[in-house]
Amino acid sequence: MKILLTGANGYIGTRLLPLLIAENHDVVCMVRDKRRFILPSDANGKVTVISGDLLNLNSLTEIPSDLDAAYYLVHSMSSSEQGFSDMERKSSENFSAVIQKTSCKQIIYLTGIANDEHLSKHLGSRLAVEDELKSSQIACTILRAAIIIGSGSASFEIIRDLTEKIPVMVAPKWVKTLCQPIGIRDVLAYLTGVLLNEKAYNETFDIGGPDVLSYRNMLLDYAKERKLKRWIITVPVLTPRLSSLWLNMITPVPYSLARSLVDSMKNEVVCKDNRIQNVVPRKCLTYAEALHLAFEKIDQNSIVSSWKDALNRGYLHTDFMDQIRVPQNGTLEYKVKMQFDREAEEVFENIWSIGGNRGWYYMDWLWQFRGFLDKMFGGVGTRRGRTSNTDLQAGDVLDFWRVLLADKKNKRLLLYAEMKVPGEAWLELKLINFHGKAFLSQIATFRPRGLWGRMYWYAMWPFHLVLFRGMAKQITKYRPDN
Repeated sequence: MKILLTGANGYIGTRLLPLLIAENHDVVCMVRDKRRFILPSDANGKVTVISGDLLNLNSLTEIPSDLDAAYYLVHSMSSSEQGFSDMERKSSENFSAVIQKTSCKQIIYLTGIANDEHLSKHLGSRLAVEDELKSSQIACTILRAAIIIGSGSASFEIIRDLTEKIPVMVAPKWVKTLCQPIGIRDVLAYLTGVLLNEKAYNETFDIGGPDVLSYRNMLLDYAKERKLKRWIITVPVLTPRLSSLWLNMITPVPYSLARSLVDSMKNEVVCKDNRIQNVVPRKCLTYAEALHLAFEKIDQNSIVSSWKDALNRGYLHTDFMDQIRVPQNGTLEYKVKMQFDREAEEVFENIWSIGGNRGWYYMDWLWQFRGFLDKMFGGVGTRRGRTSNTDLQAGDVLDFWRVLLADKKNKRLLLYAEMKVPGEAWLELKLINFHGKAFLSQIATFRPRGLWGRMYWYAMWPFHLVLFRGMAKQITKYRPDN
C-alpha cells in the first residue's frame, strides 16, 4: 500500500515511519525541506521523500495520485498566538483540495479530545480542521487524544521540568482539571491499527489510557515515581497570561506554545467512550507505566524524537537550511583560532557534545543568564537542551541554537541562533590544519537589523572577548574523565 505521511519529521511522524516500513508499506514522506529529513537505515527502498508546504497550494504538486491512505500529522500550535488558527485552516484546506485528486481511500488525523461545549481557541481550531478534512469526501478516521506521555513529548517534558525543579508549587486552578493521558506507544498502535481498516472509516474515536487524573495528580504521581516530595498550592489569581509566562520561564516551551497549552487546560480532556476497542482491541499503558518507559529511553539515551526538533514557523522566518553558508555581506564577526596538540578526534568530540548537560565549557553561568533574559522576553531560552547527548543532526535544537550543519567527517558544526536578538546570529566551530598544525576555528557571525542591531553587537563585544576565547581554550583542553 502507498501511504502519504505528512509531518514525517515531526514528533509523531518520526516514530510512526519505522512501523509503516515494518508493515511493508510504500511510504511517501512529505516535509518542507528534504535536507532536514534523515532517511531511516531500514527504509529498504520503501520510502520516497517529497517537499511541500501545506500553506502553499502550489508547492504540493509532488503528492502522488496513486495513494491508498494519508496521515495528517501537522499543526501550527507553536506558531504565533494570533495566527495559528488561520494557518491550520489554510493548511487543511490545501490538503483537502489536493488529496481529493488522488485515489486515497482514507485520511487519518490525530488531534485533541474536544468534548467540552466551550473549547479553547486551540482545541476549537483542531475541531475546524476535522470538519475541513471530512469535507474532502474521503473516508476520515479521527483519533482524539489528551496529553501524550513519552520521552521527548512536550507534555512529558513540561511535567518533568515542573516536578523536578519546584519543590513547592503555587499553581493556578486549572491544575484541578481532569485529563486522560496516553502513552506514545499506544498512540502509535492506534495510528497503525486503523490504517485501511474499514471499521474505522468515517469514525471519530477518543483514545486514552486507563487513568483519569487531574493535572495536579499527574505532577504528584510523577514525583512519587521519582521519590520526590512535592507540594502544590492552588490559587485563583494566576491569569492565563501569568500562567503562560510562568510555564515559559520554568519549562522549555516558548510562550506561544505555553499560551495554547494553558488555554486548553481549562477543558476536560477525558474520553467519552471506548469504541476504539471494537476496532483496535488494546490494553493501554497506565500513566505510571508510560512514565517508566519514558525514563528508560532517557536513561538509555535513545530518545527517538522530540517535540523541540520539529521546526515550526514560530521560531524562524527564513528557510534556515539555506544558511549553511554563512552570509558574508553586511555582517560582523568575532573570530578565535586556537592551536592544540592532541588528537583532533578528541577535540571534535568536545564540540559534538557541546550544550545540554555538558554546557558551554566556559562561564556557563553567563550562558544561563543569557537564556534567562531570552525567556523574559518570550524567547526559547536554554531549557530545551538537546535531544541526544551523543548525536547531532541538522534541524536539532541545541539550547537556544538550531543545528544547521553537523558534519562529523569534515569536523564542522554550524549553529543558528533562535534567541531574541536584533538581527541574525551564527556560531561555527570547526577543526582546520594550517602549515601542519591543528587549530580550532570558532567564528561568531552577526547580521544586525538596523541601528539597534549594531548597538547590541558592540555592547556585547567585551563579553565576546572573554567568553569566546575562554570557550575555545577549554574545548581544546577539556577531558571528560577530569
